[in-house]
Amino acid sequence: MRWTAVVMGQAVVSLICACAAVTPPAGHDLARRARRIHREAIVVDGHNDLPWRMRTEGSSSFDVIDIAQRLSTGHTDIPRLREGGVDAQFFAAYVPVDFISQGALRVCLEQIDLVHRMVSRYPDLELATGAADVERIARKGKIAALIGIEGGHCIENSLGALRMVYALGARYMTLTHNRTLEWADAATDSARHGGLTPFGEEVVGEMNRLGMLVDLSHVSDETMRDALRVSRAPVIFSHSSARAIADHPRNVPDDVLPLVKANGGVVMVNFYPGFVVPEVARALRELRARYPDPAEYDNAASELWRANPTRGTVKTLADHVDHIARVAGVDHVGLGSDYDGIDVTPEGMEDVSRFPVLAEELLRRGYTDEDLRKILGGNVLRVLRRAEEVAETLQAASAPRSATAVGGG
Repeated sequence: MRWTAVVMGQAVVSLICACAAVTPPAGHDLARRARRIHREAIVVDGHNDLPWRMRTEGSSSFDVIDIAQRLSTGHTDIPRLREGGVDAQFFAAYVPVDFISQGALRVCLEQIDLVHRMVSRYPDLELATGAADVERIARKGKIAALIGIEGGHCIENSLGALRMVYALGARYMTLTHNRTLEWADAATDSARHGGLTPFGEEVVGEMNRLGMLVDLSHVSDETMRDALRVSRAPVIFSHSSARAIADHPRNVPDDVLPLVKANGGVVMVNFYPGFVVPEVARALRELRARYPDPAEYDNAASELWRANPTRGTVKTLADHVDHIARVAGVDHVGLGSDYDGIDVTPEGMEDVSRFPVLAEELLRRGYTDEDLRKILGGNVLRVLRRAEEVAETLQAASAPRSATAVGGG
């Protein structure tokens, strides 16, 4: 009897050990669940600077940089987009502010043309100009390519130019880049207007009438508040994070997050360590105050990275998602990587293939499948759809605005 009990006890122990040997760890289950949600969700990245990289490193030629191949440089190509489960990518038609007096609109049009040529060359990609397009393209198993204008200087103070870039497919415009414009204050430059001028409000109004998303990344706090007051449609921050976590003017302050919630907008978390790692954000902010000249600042920032390689991790990014979700709500947070526009990435988030890693971390923190679908892309699609609805109403009630010059402020 005693011998039988011993044998049975050993058998139970053996069975438990065998089960433990074949049962995947919890982390494996989360990774598998994250991959499944990625397949089911429409994953949208709010900001990618591949077009400017193509211009500066590839002579704007896909023969020089062929994104059909997995590249050993940069952050973006079609194989890695596929691996990362990205269904829709906003590509930035970025123009440096140095071009303000050197034909910014021309360069912007060349960047839009590059995206058009890209989708013509690569069958995996298709141009999307609305939420329904994104959903249709994703159902076909292709990647939806959307265009965002980075910097209101690109329209050269012309609402007519704004309408033309919209006609060419641009579906958001970042009101400023790093320099204050004649009609809007930037986050990283001197404030001259206290936010938007009357013409700046005209720009927002015309964007609403067109159905173009108002992007408040890069703008000053006062410009954020003015745009949120004026806009009839939800706004986006295409690549900004939480200032309460990392104190940098490129991030969204806590008093603005409730305004984003009331507006129905979405803050899309930036992946740049300089904006998301608290100590690095503080150091860069101090450098900008010490070196107002952009070239001197860039040199000092490069030296900072060499001396202090702190990059953060996927947990750093998740901290920003957590904060925005807690203050504004899970319906108002998304992802805007800034890949190929940044030179440093968090550890483990090296390129566009790594989005599932962040999804896994968010699941680990207790987000539900439905929460994750919203964060991965559902929220920004809702915003885009609502902007289209507002535009339909406004177009039925009003003609295109005629202002072509800066007015007041």
